[in-house]
Amino acid sequence: MKMHGAGNDFVVIDQRGLGDIVSPSLAQALGDRHRGVGFDQLCTIDHDPGADAKLVFWNSDGTIAGACGNATRCVARHLMTETGRDRLTLRTERGLLIAEDAGDGLTRVNMGPPQLDWAEVPLAHEVDTLHLPMAGDPAAVGMGNPHCVFFVDNAEAVDLPARGRAAEHDPLFPQRTNVEFVSSLGPDRLRMRVWERGTGITLACGSGICATAVAAARRGLTGREVTVEVDGGTLSVHWREDGVWLTGPTAHVFDGVLSPAFLEEHA
Repeated sequence: MKMHGAGNDFVVIDQRGLGDIVSPSLAQALGDRHRGVGFDQLCTIDHDPGADAKLVFWNSDGTIAGACGNATRCVARHLMTETGRDRLTLRTERGLLIAEDAGDGLTRVNMGPPQLDWAEVPLAHEVDTLHLPMAGDPAAVGMGNPHCVFFVDNAEAVDLPARGRAAEHDPLFPQRTNVEFVSSLGPDRLRMRVWERGTGITLACGSGICATAVAAARRGLTGREVTVEVDGGTLSVHWREDGVWLTGPTAHVFDGVLSPAFLEEHA
């Protein structure tokens, strides 16, 4: 399936009953927007004895992504349509996540509590995660994957490829990092642009939106319930006691079948 959440686009492969299909080589080939299908992340669906499904996320460079909020919401909507249910439990590398029908065609997922200790993010050594020793005074937040959040006067004016790539590979982040540039649009409204590790510029990033909301609340810039405008649309975040809830639209674009020759070439 091809799906997207606010322009954050995914290839979703249903592996239930088929075993592991995706390899780093196949993920890279499918991620090629000219010779494959193209995606920001790839997501596989598997059976899980302790949840409604197990999800694994891949970046377009063939590496594993520990969390993906928009893909989780997209797959949750697909499974809710399939089962007729309005609440599901999904297993990811982040743990068990609850997804719900939020009404009005929206889907929300609890991305779990933020990881705010330096070792959990993870960072290379002990620092204050609210004020990293990097130019631009960013904050670090873990959401199952690492995030580096810069608060700037105008997110539109940021040289996203240059600054995003540099921060992704900063030695402070041993697993590299997603990078967000955020400016304020009001008391509880933010504008965010994102550079995702292993992918580059994307129109939205669910875990990044969650990390941005957490960092803004921790710095006293907003409350715990915010609206975030990204290049692909608008999503909302509510940092509650039980975790960070992400709500927004999803779209199922098409279903497809990969040719045997393509699968064989990139096995």
